Amino acid sequence: MTTHQNTPNFSEVNEEQLPVAQHKLHGWKHFAGLYAGEHVAATEFVIGATFVALGASTIDILLGLLIGNLLAMCSWWLITAPIAVETRLSLYNYLNKIAGNSMTKLYNWANVVIFSVISAAMITVSSTAVRFLFDIPAQLDWYPNSLSFVAIVLAVGSIVVFVAMYGFSTVADFSKLCAPWLFVIFVGGSFVLFPELSNHVLGSTTLSGFSDFIAIGDASIWTGTNAAGEKGIGLLEVIGFAWAANSITHFGLIDMAIFRFAKRKSYGLFSGVGMFFGHYLAWISAGIMGAGVAVLLKTTISSLDPGDVAYHALGWTGFVIVIIAGWTTANANLYRAGLAAQSIFVNQSRERTTAIVGVVTVIIACFPFVFSQMLPLLTYAGLLVVPVGGIVFAEHVLFPKIGLTRYWAKYKNITRSVPAIASWAAALVFGFGLNALDVMSFYYLFIPTWFFTIVIYTALAKKYGADEDYSDAIIADEQELKAIKAYQQEAAKNLSPVVIDSSVFTKVLNAISTLSLITIFIFASQVMFFSDTMSIYKNNKSLFEIVCFICTLLYFATAYWSLKRHKALNTSS
Repeated sequence: MTTHQNTPNFSEVNEEQLPVAQHKLHGWKHFAGLYAGEHVAATEFVIGATFVALGASTIDILLGLLIGNLLAMCSWWLITAPIAVETRLSLYNYLNKIAGNSMTKLYNWANVVIFSVISAAMITVSSTAVRFLFDIPAQLDWYPNSLSFVAIVLAVGSIVVFVAMYGFSTVADFSKLCAPWLFVIFVGGSFVLFPELSNHVLGSTTLSGFSDFIAIGDASIWTGTNAAGEKGIGLLEVIGFAWAANSITHFGLIDMAIFRFAKRKSYGLFSGVGMFFGHYLAWISAGIMGAGVAVLLKTTISSLDPGDVAYHALGWTGFVIVIIAGWTTANANLYRAGLAAQSIFVNQSRERTTAIVGVVTVIIACFPFVFSQMLPLLTYAGLLVVPVGGIVFAEHVLFPKIGLTRYWAKYKNITRSVPAIASWAAALVFGFGLNALDVMSFYYLFIPTWFFTIVIYTALAKKYGADEDYSDAIIADEQELKAIKAYQQEAAKNLSPVVIDSSVFTKVLNAISTLSLITIFIFASQVMFFSDTMSIYKNNKSLFEIVCFICTLLYFATAYWSLKRHKALNTSS
């Protein structure tokens, strides 16, 4: 048995490599805002429209998304958050302790690619809105067909990179600022287009009850048949996709990077804010908007890009929502990509690695195929990295229960873990093999693949030494953790406590921003419920677009002003 390494000088260790300090933990509002901002996002325009094109039925959408998103929320709550809170480490650093440098670097490279492509897709979606200002045609090919569009992507992407470079707090602040507005706008957009659909199906711009909603949905939105006129996806597929869409972050444990900042394990439940406001209401709203615009323009939903849908649903506000909705998701995923890159190049700062990854991401974003292939990208990316989540789950949760030792590879000074690498490789063959054989819906492949990995890794780890005695190394490890906490507590003494801005002026700013959102919702409701004829509907919709844009500017001006006052107060204190 080898002895544990000497305790390092923690001041020389990159902060990202250490467990999160106690004074840097965040409360539940932080995570509610972060998940709402990330998951009420530009992807919702793409995915909401895709469910329409795939031919899901209305009942399958309403029930399937409810069940699938509940399962996703529970996955964050019961799997990701507990491991993150107990270790205070990102997955990248945890994996290095149990699998060695070789596999960790390979895995981190995979995540750099995956999250860079997801970020690129969101930047592309944001750019589809800006193209309207310059009369650039929709970008529906896999490659850009306009140099002007490329210039727009470079401009939009540079802002995303700048925000992501400044870390978790900046990303979360940006998301919290945007999240309430995004939700109201998505719902408002569906409200103002529903009378158009109602008139198309029922010959009336008003609804008499929920049965009319179902009738309109079945006839014009979620028809049960796909674009080829064949029977579409069913309830199980809708549930499966809603659950699998974020398997990379919950079963795959990528969001350990986020929940390591949580004060409590139960904060995993606040992923539900993003799931039910974003992946439930926003997907449904996006489907309604897409179908409504298709009726309005007398075209098919597959020929529309997010910029088309947002502009014709919301007017000038449509430009703003597509841009901001893309930013909020791109920021979080580029932050993850930068974190993965920094774990590879440990001598470089996360800001520098994020900037480099960001440049590559913006170049990828110039090619529109990245957002048009969003569904298969998310599903197969999950299948690629979920086995690693299974390895970490086995090591952290299962090993102590069956007499095996956590971090045994670290204690043996193993730099290349054969059990981890072999388990990952076997799981990929298993998972993609099941997909090739068409044994089950590919949306659910991550589940048997996850369990398969746990079994294989546990057996191999025991064979390679996880059941040996590492008492001395464990004691040394515990002493090192105590030393890290002591170092962090000493560093925290020089920090000023957070000051809450309770001034009257800030309260007025917050009141104005809240009233702005309420006003948008009221005017959207007026279009939905008080448009008795098409002429009244058109007048109401035109008025809504004006009010919505003014209130949007007012909301961001006051909300950002309030945020800056809070930041300034804490900077000066």
